[in-house]
Order: sequence, then C-alpha cells, then structure tokens
Amino acid sequence: MHRKRLSQLALVLLITSAVDNIRCLPQTALFGSTLFFFFLFSAVVFLIPVALVSAQLSSLSSEKGGIYHWTQLALGENVGLLAVWLQWINTLVWFPAALSFIAATASYFLNPALINNKTYLVSFVLIAFWCMTFINLHSVHTSAKFANICSTLGTGVPLFLIIGLGILWVILGKPVQLHFNAHTLFPKLTHSENWLSLTAIITSFVGIELATVHVNEVNNPETVFPKALFISVMVILFTMTMGSLSIALTLPLEQINLVGGTMQAFSNFFLAYHITGMIPIITFMIIMGGLGSMVTWIISPAKGILQAAERGYLPSALAVKNKHGVPSRLLILQAVIVSLACLAFQLMPSVNGSYWLLSDLSTQLYILMYVLMFIAAMVLKKKHPESVRGFKIPGKKWGTWSVCLLGLLGCLVTLCVGFLPPSNIDVGGKFHYTLIFTSGILILMLPISFFFFFKKWTTK
Repeated sequence: MHRKRLSQLALVLLITSAVDNIRCLPQTALFGSTLFFFFLFSAVVFLIPVALVSAQLSSLSSEKGGIYHWTQLALGENVGLLAVWLQWINTLVWFPAALSFIAATASYFLNPALINNKTYLVSFVLIAFWCMTFINLHSVHTSAKFANICSTLGTGVPLFLIIGLGILWVILGKPVQLHFNAHTLFPKLTHSENWLSLTAIITSFVGIELATVHVNEVNNPETVFPKALFISVMVILFTMTMGSLSIALTLPLEQINLVGGTMQAFSNFFLAYHITGMIPIITFMIIMGGLGSMVTWIISPAKGILQAAERGYLPSALAVKNKHGVPSRLLILQAVIVSLACLAFQLMPSVNGSYWLLSDLSTQLYILMYVLMFIAAMVLKKKHPESVRGFKIPGKKWGTWSVCLLGLLGCLVTLCVGFLPPSNIDVGGKFHYTLIFTSGILILMLPISFFFFFKKWTTK
C-alpha cells in the first residue's frame, strides 16, 4: 500500500508554520525601518542555508533523522550528544520567555498593567508549564490534537490580522512612528548596536529544520522542495517583516513592551477603529495559539535527550517511561529546570530585560547546534557524496560547502553580537548583562561534561 505523498502546498504550510509566529514581533519591531535590511540579510545567511542543509541531511535516510543522527553519523556519538543537548537545553530557556508572552496577553482579561509585574508573570509561567507537563504525562495524542487546532487559530489569523490593520492604518493617514529614507533603511554597519537586531530576527527564524524532515514525503523532491522553500521564505519574510512594522509604525519604540507589545498594538488598532469588542476575542485566540505551540514542544525535545539516556550518557532512571510511553522522569526534570530558569526575571531590572536575556540565551545555544549541523553536513558530503536519495543541494560537494559556509558566517555574526546588550532595553548595564549572559551559557553547557564522564565511568 502506497503512502500518500505531501503536495507542494502542504510542504509550504509545514515550513511556514514551523517558523512563523506572532510572539517575536515586538522584539523585532524595536529595530524599526532597518528591519528590511536585516530580515533579508538573515534570510540569505541563515534561514535559507538551514532549510537547504537540513533538507539534504533529511534525505540521507527515510528511517532515521534529526540532529542527533546527523551529527553522530558525521562527527561521532559524543558530538551527537552535544548537539541534542543544545537542542534540548535551549528550549528550556525559551519556555519562560514564550510563556511570559502568553501571560502578558492573558493580562488583558485582568489588568494590562500586569505585563510589568514580575510576580504575576513568574506565577503564570510556573502554573502553566507544570499543567502542560502533566497533560503530556497522561495524554500525548490529545495534546497533539489540541496543539494543531490552537496553532492554526491562534497564530495564522492574528498574524495576518495585525498586518492588515497596519496597512489600513497607513492608508487612512493616521500618525506613524517611522519614516523611511535611505538613511533609515540602510543602517550603519560599522555600529555594533545596529547588528543587535540579528539576535531578534534569528530568534524568529529558528526551527525550520524541524519541518524539512518531511522532504522525503514528496514526489520529485529536487524540483518540489526548492519551489516550496522559495515560496515559504517569501511568506515568512513578508509576514514577519510586515507584522513587526505594523507594531513599529503605531507604537513609539521606547514604549514597546517585549512581552505585551502585540496586544499593545492590537489594543491601539481596535481603539482607533472603534472596535474594542474585538480585544477579548483576539486575546483568547493568541493565548490558545501560544499554548498550542507550547504543548508539543514540551515532549518533542525530551525525546531527543531520551536517546542520550538510552545510550548510557545519563542515569538509566531518567530513561524510564510511564504506561503511556512518555519519559515521565525527564519531563519532571525538564519542568524543574524551567522553574529555575524563571530566576532570570529576578536577575534583570525590567521585564523587557528578562525577556531579552532568555531569548538571547536560547538563540545562542540554538546557534551552536546549527554550527554543528553545518559542519556535519560538510563532513557527510565528503564521506558519502552519493548517499543522499531525495533532495540535493545543487553544485555537488562545492554547492553544499558554499551553503554551509554561508550559514556558518551567519552563525558566527549572531554569536558575536549576542554578547552585546541592547541600549534601548533596561538590562542593568553592559557589565551586568554580559556577566549574567556569559554565566548562563557556561552553566547550561556544564552538564555535558558530566554526561561524558558518567558514560566513561559506567562502561569501565
């Protein structure tokens, strides 16, 4: 019996849904009209290379895939563990930031002033994450259905709605906060501060490799995938750029709240258009969309680290599954780590500063994983030049190497600027931010050395 193949449209939807999100819009809106340049630059040196390389790596095998398999095959089991650890730990840092966005949105049902209340945000994050953890412990299939419905309703509709409202704002001649000219569109690249927008934009682009694993499920992947990728990149660039500009056009940059900026913009639009009755509706949709995307992310990264536990890098107790086939102890450990990550809200003087710190830490850890992925792709292309069965990057070995080097360039620039604090966000000073950020990276990377030692000690 032949398995039904994915159409080009279905592939486009999978790729765009893996990347497009409304949560990152306030963060990217902070950089105003320079977004045009940096979104395009980020697409060329990051989004497109990641999509092409991960699609080619996914074509290596129709049975196995993912960052652990790719890096382990190319660089050895220890590097495979490092890669999957980076993929797992970055999501644990990301969870508090993502949930704080949902908390800020939910505050519009109570009191919008709560978006700057750290106690409220942390309490919401902890309660929501532990509840979703227990849902995953008992009913993975139900949570998956819930996620699919909520993500469609709560991401796609609000994203296109905020773009439409922004376009209408300009058409009606309402006051705008940005002015476009050659000076504002093309930033001074010699100023390191201007490159900080890369961190925000790359944050909104990560995850595209999760959708490219479906490249083996389409007919004629070498023809269909490049077309689907081109369409997807155009859709992603349009929606993310225009969504960010809709916020930047209507809100003064110094007033944009990173966790509540989306609802700030919607409230501003609905008030101006005399349709304030829409506020609770859009609030509910965004909350459902955020929770829907979070539910599946709670279990997915844990499956990667489970592979390490099963191979002896972690105590065997962490590999235990409950009657539903869920790695229950790993999920509980994950929830404990996320709870500790919430301390970031107490380490920064402002909610915006805490949100930026968590997003920046998560992005840098994810970027390190992408570095390993690009290196693995070059090694595998050299070792097994003809092993790819589906999609292949044009140009044989040199084509793959060129795309990988371009991606590595984007990763290097992002890693460098990640240590710079933004001047328009209260982070307690440059030294304070750099110290906490560097300490966070080191602390989150430290456990990997224990895993190597544990495996070596237990196999003696």
